Amino acid sequence: MTTHNQTLTTDILVIGTGIAGLTSALKLAQKHSVILLAKSSLKESSTSYAQGGIAGVLDPFDSIEAHIKDTLDAGAGLCDPKAVAVVASHAREAIHELIELGVPFSKHTQANSRFPFHLTKEGGHSHRRVIHVADHTGESVIKTLLDSVQNNPNITLLPNHISIDLILNKKHNQCLGAYVLNKKEQVIYGIAAHFTVLATGGASKAYLYTSNPDTSTGDGIAMAWRVGCNIGNMEFNQFHPTCLYHPKDRSFLITEALRGEGAVLQLPDGTAFMKTYDKRGDLAPRDIVARAIDQEMKKHGIDCVYLDISHKPNAFITTHFPTIYERCLNVGIDITKEPIPVVPAAHYTCGGVVTDLEGQTSLKHLYAIGEVAYTGFHGANRLASNSLAEGLVFAKMAAQSIEKALNTEGHKQHAEIRGWDSSGTSEPKEKILVTHDWDEIRRVMWDYVGIVRNNSRLKRARQRLKNLHKEIDEYYHQHTISSDLLELRNLLTVSELMIMSAQRRKESRGLHFNLDYPHTHKKAKPTILRPKQILKMY
Repeated sequence: MTTHNQTLTTDILVIGTGIAGLTSALKLAQKHSVILLAKSSLKESSTSYAQGGIAGVLDPFDSIEAHIKDTLDAGAGLCDPKAVAVVASHAREAIHELIELGVPFSKHTQANSRFPFHLTKEGGHSHRRVIHVADHTGESVIKTLLDSVQNNPNITLLPNHISIDLILNKKHNQCLGAYVLNKKEQVIYGIAAHFTVLATGGASKAYLYTSNPDTSTGDGIAMAWRVGCNIGNMEFNQFHPTCLYHPKDRSFLITEALRGEGAVLQLPDGTAFMKTYDKRGDLAPRDIVARAIDQEMKKHGIDCVYLDISHKPNAFITTHFPTIYERCLNVGIDITKEPIPVVPAAHYTCGGVVTDLEGQTSLKHLYAIGEVAYTGFHGANRLASNSLAEGLVFAKMAAQSIEKALNTEGHKQHAEIRGWDSSGTSEPKEKILVTHDWDEIRRVMWDYVGIVRNNSRLKRARQRLKNLHKEIDEYYHQHTISSDLLELRNLLTVSELMIMSAQRRKESRGLHFNLDYPHTHKKAKPTILRPKQILKMY
């Protein structure tokens, strides 16, 4: 049984504790009160699982222009050049701020190196520009940021709190905060905030196989859609080419940095195949590599392909990739002696809540930053290691914009928030519908809206989810709220948005490949879904 009708107040509510959420909270808490919400533990976010690193122009022989060009090339004609320029030109400064905070980035072994930190090269990059902490960059960055956040008296931390819905003032088209569920105490209450920042991450949990944690259920995208925000480019879901294929550890990502350091994709007989698909071979952009692996698996009727770095010295492998070495060893694979079985898995959501270059959405006082947002930065395909850079840069842009607005508007009284209304609901007698529908959505998305699509698959997926939509909507309004039910509701919404977006794109571009439209249009246009134009999902 849940209780409700309590209210908290704050200057800024930040929902999400990945790199974008933590960075924005730290910057805003210098002068203002911040409530920082995490739906699981504070350290659980997609950032924590990021192995590769952060892309930025740090080498004197690299250039911002080169980083921009590589990003635009990977984005397959759909990037917003202004957004790309913003991130590429500010990434260096953001990375240096992390260095000053104490992130222990890996250093060169040579003392006379022109730059003290080791930079690696990943697919689609023309230079070595990815700074990293061995192969556990995200985990180390989150630890450092959390240390600072937990020591800031202006930040109130609320772990194990999941957002239910944003609070909307319809008259003024303004966000007033959010309703949240305390998962441990089963208490529902409102948080009134002058500004709300969505930093909830992506929606890769919509797929059966994913490298993302269980928290990646598209909550921020779904909540923003429900209050009328535009959603962009949801058809572009990046599948990481190489996740460990093993019954004991299927969701473990094998960083692209392995290929950057010479690892080769092979068939079971040891035949390398990537040169057949792209002249860049194993360092082609992720969409090309993922489709190549998918095609080879289907052509040969195999369950996986193999990634081999065993030709490198043992010490090099264990020093550069200690996490991967230990994780694989735990399931009986010694990567210094044998190849790693790998398959593609859903990894990154390139679309999201439409924002401007300061993170502002179409709803007043609501911002979205990081993977939850669509700024036009990634276009039709994300360049490797650009995501953490984006989170850092747009966290700064959003914080500056909010700071300016607070200085202009002053500290007004918080609007009165109505208590959460759960009248007419009851405790569910059984929860099988939630677990069954969760599984069905993810299987439908994997089978019909995956790496390679066609019109009939998309139509079938849309019909299947249409049936689930009515069922889940009725269940939601008839029963008391739980975390699993909220995530199911959000997962359904983002899955429907992905399908609608995919059906609108009559071409193949970047991460979206439709067998019925194999060619690419000369003119690139983003897919923008507007709730006001779509009164009903179907």
